[in-house]
Amino acid sequence: MLTIDEEGVRRLTEFGPMVEAIREMFIKDCVMPVRHHHTVAVPGQPDATALLMPAWTVGEYLGVKLVNVFPGNAARGLPAVSGVYVLFDGMTGQAVAMLDGGELTARRTAAASALAADYLARENAAHLLVVATGRLALNQVAAYCAVRPIERVTVWGRDPKKAAMIVDGLAGSGLEAAVATNLEAAVGEADIVSCATLANEPLIKGEWLKPGVHLDLIGGFTPKMREADDECIRRATVFCDTRDGATVEGGDLVQPLQSGVLKMEDIAADLYDLCRGRHPGRTSDDEITMHKATGAALEDLAAALLAYETGK
Repeated sequence: MLTIDEEGVRRLTEFGPMVEAIREMFIKDCVMPVRHHHTVAVPGQPDATALLMPAWTVGEYLGVKLVNVFPGNAARGLPAVSGVYVLFDGMTGQAVAMLDGGELTARRTAAASALAADYLARENAAHLLVVATGRLALNQVAAYCAVRPIERVTVWGRDPKKAAMIVDGLAGSGLEAAVATNLEAAVGEADIVSCATLANEPLIKGEWLKPGVHLDLIGGFTPKMREADDECIRRATVFCDTRDGATVEGGDLVQPLQSGVLKMEDIAADLYDLCRGRHPGRTSDDEITMHKATGAALEDLAAALLAYETGK
């Protein structure tokens, strides 16, 4: 059985090929049961989340991700997300590979948002605002650079020192990078706003969004978590990664659906629709688009297969 550690996952999953691998997995028939989602109490800290995510292509491969999200790890200087991914032969059930699940999750999450942006962001989008200072932040930048001509990156975080560390991590990338000290002003200037936080209250206000911006919401993975307010929903054309997941687990859609601000029929498309050509994506340069992601097991399978096939 092939074992692929964190560095190996990073090396074997370049963002250009991974975006295409995920696109192809949304197009083909991939079986993806509803994931197991459990709240885990942690004494003296925020509740953690345990996830079990299976997916398979019949007669080819089956994969299962076991991943934990521990928000309290930030205070320890540890990644919030950790886990393992096990890949099996789809004909025999034999394990063929085990991969670092934290790095796989970070990279496929960024790649899936870049895939959405390939349909939803303006072709000439050059200024990316990253509202994140965790493991995903640098991955978000690299993934978006694979699909759009990003030249300028600004980074906002509640802790400016952490935002500065992300900017430092972009040294030598050829990108103009800086810390954003005023979130409202930064949102108003950006072509793409990509959020990957553990916020429970909205950070992004719809009144800040300029015409033509693409808003990407990655962070909220439970109904109680939220990164954007109702005005974002009202002003934007709303998309998601999967309707079955995002409308049940992501507070940025769940809460507006419950309050009536958003109706199910208002969700223009998900990644199945976009990748299969059932929706054109962005329809004008002035359109405000919003993509809500909660993650899909088929994305993990696509990324794990890319790493396995490249590395074996």
